[in-house]
Amino acid sequence: MTTINHRVANVSRRDFLKQGAGLTVGVMLPGAMNKALAAAMSGPGKAGDGVPVEGLFSPNAFVRIGTDNTITVISKHLEMGQGAYTGIATLVAEELDADWSTVVVEGAPADAKRYANTLWGPNQGTGGSTAIANSFMQMRQAGATARAMLVAAAAEQWKVPAGEIVVSKGIVSHGSGKSATFGELADAAASQPVPENPKLKDPKDFTLIGKSAPRKDSHAKSTGQAKFTQDVQLPGMLVAVVAHPPRVGAKVKSFDATEAKKIAGVDDVVEIPTGVAVLAKDTWTAKRGRDALKVEWDETGAWRGSSEQLIADYTKQLDTAGAVARNDGDALGALGKADNLIEADFVFPYLAHAAMEPLNCVVQLRDGECEVWNGEQLHTGDQAALGKLLGIDPSRVKLNMLFAGGSFGRRASPTSDYLLEAASIAQAIGGRAPVKMVWLREDDMQGGYYRPLYVHRLRATLGDDGMPAAWMQRIVGQSIVVGSPFEPMLLKDGVDVTSVEGAATLPYAIPDLYVDLITTNDSVPLPVQWWRSVGSTHTAYSTEVFIDMLARAAKQDPVAYRMAMLKKHPRHAGVLKLATEKAGWDAPLSKTEGVKRGRGVAVHESFNTYVGQVAEVSIKDDGTLTVDRVVVAVDCGIAVNPDVIKAQMEGSVGFALAAALSGEITIDDGLIQQSNFHNYTVLRIDQMPKIEVHIVPSAEKPTGVGEPGVPPLAPAVANAIVNAMGKTITRLPIGEQLKA
Repeated sequence: MTTINHRVANVSRRDFLKQGAGLTVGVMLPGAMNKALAAAMSGPGKAGDGVPVEGLFSPNAFVRIGTDNTITVISKHLEMGQGAYTGIATLVAEELDADWSTVVVEGAPADAKRYANTLWGPNQGTGGSTAIANSFMQMRQAGATARAMLVAAAAEQWKVPAGEIVVSKGIVSHGSGKSATFGELADAAASQPVPENPKLKDPKDFTLIGKSAPRKDSHAKSTGQAKFTQDVQLPGMLVAVVAHPPRVGAKVKSFDATEAKKIAGVDDVVEIPTGVAVLAKDTWTAKRGRDALKVEWDETGAWRGSSEQLIADYTKQLDTAGAVARNDGDALGALGKADNLIEADFVFPYLAHAAMEPLNCVVQLRDGECEVWNGEQLHTGDQAALGKLLGIDPSRVKLNMLFAGGSFGRRASPTSDYLLEAASIAQAIGGRAPVKMVWLREDDMQGGYYRPLYVHRLRATLGDDGMPAAWMQRIVGQSIVVGSPFEPMLLKDGVDVTSVEGAATLPYAIPDLYVDLITTNDSVPLPVQWWRSVGSTHTAYSTEVFIDMLARAAKQDPVAYRMAMLKKHPRHAGVLKLATEKAGWDAPLSKTEGVKRGRGVAVHESFNTYVGQVAEVSIKDDGTLTVDRVVVAVDCGIAVNPDVIKAQMEGSVGFALAAALSGEITIDDGLIQQSNFHNYTVLRIDQMPKIEVHIVPSAEKPTGVGEPGVPPLAPAVANAIVNAMGKTITRLPIGEQLKA
């Protein structure tokens, strides 16, 4: 009898990618660039040292040019898949007239004096789709400064006027035949005076901005070279997995670590303020140790609410006035007298961030200092929080910003929760070893932070022309800024501006318009946090679905209806017009027996970017929904990199569609009922619709694209469902509602 060896070689995906990369790297990149690429992916490097480096030309905090011609751009913003590294490098390389293939990107250290988000005051961080918006002029000036110094060095060496020198793709040249690379001029350029106001290019001369240059992070990510926090390995490092309370408000009463400590590789078990941490040689062993723990929880202060109780309670509160967010005219008076009132209540569930990379970070305590390796999103806030916990000056907290495998807002924790937890573990073991703390996906989904649950009520009355004459919107839900360091900035007169954005800023011309907000933080202790595109995730849905309801009541085309109210908002109107034209709004949809088909539209502005979307859906007789096609029009000002913009719009559609179809965190007796991707599903590949993205040509300053593609998708799909079968979805997710 023949014996077959079924042993399977356990090659990890990352090792497989690395092996594959070994076959191609030598061809794709010159030797010098291999080293530079590897260095670029290791987080803060020489930019964080604060000292001059021999052989490097560093004219400012954002550019470094080596004698090997490598141009390193230091990004103050986290790369979490949104294309920040590519966009920022494009701005520098454009003004520098660099060879794009010699440009690498390095994450900046935490240093608000040099790397502050210019839209956030003296704070460094990434969020709110601000990376390109706040970097546009700053990075161009950084590149232009370096270029001017290289030209000055060449002019001095060649004894020619600087005005006669030309720079193109990393080569400095003069009509006399003299030329030099950036690397050859680096040393001499470092001795030139730094110009205060270098001349910037006329946009008509752009050679990189507006073109689809290859992304700077794709090669490292597709070959397994990219370094995420999970890749960090330090000498003597321990991995920690934490047993958290099952319910919010519960605490550790006692624990028995006897069985956990019997597991080979488990190093220690310590109690921390947020639970019990098991430290081991690796993640799997730490998890096994946690599973073996016996923890008795004190649940006398635990919250035992449920989603359905909250929805019922919030719905009752809709009858009570809230804090006023906008009040034009006399909407309440007009609605009180109306005899043609149209109204609807909407329900939006809690949502998890559910990024592909589980939450993690590495903390090392040493000699009165703290060093962190993290997909770092809020540098300044995290430095302050860690410094306070550890009793050290925030400047003694060093943050190494690595790639993040998605965030969707989770790593921008207003309370620095997971970083503080990791530091608490390191403290609990006396700082004797670096600690990598890993939250398994179940940990974050069942004990993390969430997009709040909201209910909305909208009421309107129509004038004789069928257009809205009065409009009222009331929103009930938790605030994501109350109690956080952001409260002074984002809570105005009792209104969390992030809860009402998109509603209080409704662009439609409605004479009497009123919006108020009821904040429920005092009665609901569940931790909440911003989720990709923040308040617009719910306000875009309620307002755009309600507008369609009004258009139907007025027996008017929903596009024409919107256009009539957007005369003073040309950028909203522009994306609406472009999206509907490209979608063939007036053309009939193809017919299939047994399938209802519909087309819907939505338009929304968030983070100063305007997006219109048209969705086409098919619904079978059994209620099975398919989103066939989504046409996107986006106006984000100057399109720095059209490919990145298209990718962000496509990704946003997939992300938003998953939430619209099935995204829902539900709670029963204080327990989160979802735990991982099997019951909190992300979009499957066969659910991805055909997506077409059209970018509005613009000379306006660029704005962000990481988030604004999300809000219009769900209302466009909902409006398409109404068009197909007449059913209005007022509670998300859509789930099985079409099968009822």
